[in-house]
Amino acid sequence: MNQKTIKQTESKLLCEKPGIQLLKAGTYNLNELSELRRTPELKGQILDVPLTDKKEVLTLGYFALQPSVDYSAEFDFIEIKVVTKGKMVVRDVQGNKYVGEVGDVLIFSPKTTVIFDGESNGEAVYFKNVEANPSYL
Repeated sequence: MNQKTIKQTESKLLCEKPGIQLLKAGTYNLNELSELRRTPELKGQILDVPLTDKKEVLTLGYFALQPSVDYSAEFDFIEIKVVTKGKMVVRDVQGNKYVGEVGDVLIFSPKTTVIFDGESNGEAVYFKNVEANPSYL
C-alpha cells in the first residue's frame, strides 16, 4: 500500500488533475510574517497554497467516521478535509492508500472516486467548492 505526500514545488495549482493528495502536517515551509510585513517584533507565519483558479461557492462541513465498512464517493468538485481528531484512511481506485492524521490535509480533486476505508476512526472539518447538500443540512 502506497502512501504518497506531495512536495511544495510539485504543482502550480494543487487541483489541476483528478486524484487524492495528502498534505502531512509540516509539509510546507511557512513564510515569516515579520519579514513580509517588515515588522521585526511580529511573530507568526503564513503560506497560501493555490488549489484552483476558478471562483465558485464554498461550503464548510464537519465529518466523522467510526470503524465500520468501506464506502466510496464520487467527487466532481474540490474538497479539502482537515483531520482534527483520530485518523482518516482513504484509497483511490488504483489502491493507493492515504492515512490522514491530526493536522494533515486531504485534497480530493474533481473526477475522483474516493474509497473511505472502514478502519477510519476520526473527525475532520471540510471545505468544498459546491453548494451545500440539502440532505446534509
